[in-house]
Parts: sequence; C-alpha cells; structure tokens
Amino acid sequence: MADLSGAATLPSRMSDGNGDGQVMETPMSRRSAVVTGAGGGLGRELALQLAAKGYAVFGTALASSEVEDLETASSGRVSLAVCDMTKPQDVKDWAAGVSEALSEAGLDLLINNAGILTPGPIEVLELDAIRREFDVNVFGAISVINAYLPALRQARGRVVQVSTWTASVPMPFNGPSGASKAAMEVFAAVYRAELKAFGVDFVVAVAGNMKTGGPAKTAAALARVADAMTPQQRKLYGQAFDTFATNLNGMQSAGLDAASAAARVIELAEQTPAPSRGPVGADADEMLRAVHEKSDAELDALRLRIAGLG
Repeated sequence: MADLSGAATLPSRMSDGNGDGQVMETPMSRRSAVVTGAGGGLGRELALQLAAKGYAVFGTALASSEVEDLETASSGRVSLAVCDMTKPQDVKDWAAGVSEALSEAGLDLLINNAGILTPGPIEVLELDAIRREFDVNVFGAISVINAYLPALRQARGRVVQVSTWTASVPMPFNGPSGASKAAMEVFAAVYRAELKAFGVDFVVAVAGNMKTGGPAKTAAALARVADAMTPQQRKLYGQAFDTFATNLNGMQSAGLDAASAAARVIELAEQTPAPSRGPVGADADEMLRAVHEKSDAELDALRLRIAGLG
C-alpha cells in the first residue's frame, strides 16, 4: 500500500491562540477525496485538480510507477495505492488504511472512475472477457463503495459514479461497456435511496467522448479483437467492426480534453443540492436528451449512424 503520510493529513479545527475561538486553516483542515483509477487519464486529472482545490486525495493506480508519478506531479498532495479492484480483500485493506488516516473526519467525496472497455461483437467475445468487464466496472465499483460507506456516513459525504452515455444509448460492438455502466446506474439509483437517510448523496456523471489517454487504449483493444477473429468471424463482422473502430477512434480523439472533463465531474461533485446525474460533454448531453425525445426505432437508427453502419 502507498505511504499514507502527507496526503493523509485531514481536517482539524483549532484556536489561533488569541482566545477568540477563531478557526485557523492548518495542514489538517482539508476536505478529503478518493478517486479510483487515478493513475492515468481522467482519474489522474481528477486527483490533481482536487488536490489543487485543497482536498487531501487518495486513490488507486495500476502500477507503482503511476503512484510515484502522481506523488511528484502533486507535490505529495495525492497518495495512491496499487490496488486490484476485483480482489475484495485488497479493496478492504486499502480502504481500511485510508479510513484510519481520515479518522473521525470521515470521507467527503468518493469518485468511482476506474473502468475498462471490452469492444467487439458479442458473438465473438469470450465470456471471460465480458465477465472481466463486469468484475471491474460493476463488482469492483460496488466493493469500493461499500468499503468506504462508514467513512462517507461519518462526513455525510458524496459518491460520484463516472458512467457513459452508451449506458443510455448502447452501441453495437460496445455491449459489455454499455451494459456494465447501465448496471451501475441502476445500483446508483438504489444506493441513492438507501443512503438518503444517512445524508450521503449519490451522483452519476455521464461522460461523453474524452481524449484522456483512453483513445490509444481503445484503439489497441479494437485491434486485438480484430486480429483475434477467425476467418468466419471476419466474414460476418470484419467490415462492420472495422468501420465502427474507425468511427469510435475518431469520436474519442475529438472528445473533451482531460482537464475540461475533470473540471465538469468536480463541478457535479460539488454542486448543491446534489444532482442525480449530469452530462460531461456536449455529446453526452445530446444523447441523454435523445433517450427522452426519440422513439425506439429512432434510437436504433441513431446508434447505427453513430457507429457508421446506418
């Protein structure tokens, strides 16, 4: 686990010594935030912007090199730990360490950002690959939320679940991603109801296309799926999948930059009263409106057109 010193210093209120009870800002008087998937992309920018706003920031990374990079980039204000979200005990151990550092102050903000993308025709994808997506995007996310609920209750804090517009307008060749994020949006609605009595808010940040480091990973994932197709599978899906891959790469490359996307997520995280959901990007806003304004037939045509298959 990463060293929790430095970024672990949290809120404390003390007299200025003049006897008037005035509260002084000290190294211990910061709000706290946890960001999963903070080693790169959107998560990294979220962690840095939160630290710049005065939060004590904790999070997860995939490699020790990411931990060291963000510690340097944040001048020690962000403390990451290498944690596999698909291993419940690892999550519990990480959350226990952070919660101990938070002490009685509790946790103000949890941003569940970590996620993976498994593109491809459903018929072609291995079931284990689809299970892996749900392990990370759903069960891993739930594991993190549950591990931090005691600290969130203490602070009457807030959870922000980073989702995607494809949870509302699912795309061909992107089934596991849309389905897993849609599942988390259902869990979010249930959490919101169950946690209301404890003063814990739950917000869904619906992301549009972002050029946050993800496009390169997406392109690589698309190429792996295409290369692994059998001749028969390529005959069935090859041309359509190649067109989809080209369109998806183009959409992501033209998406929001990491700084703008992170600023919008933090805006939703700090908005009062807490919104149930909010779009991150103009395309996400457009898709959320389309769900309410268009018929099923129109949405079917829209998803094919976006994928270049209309």
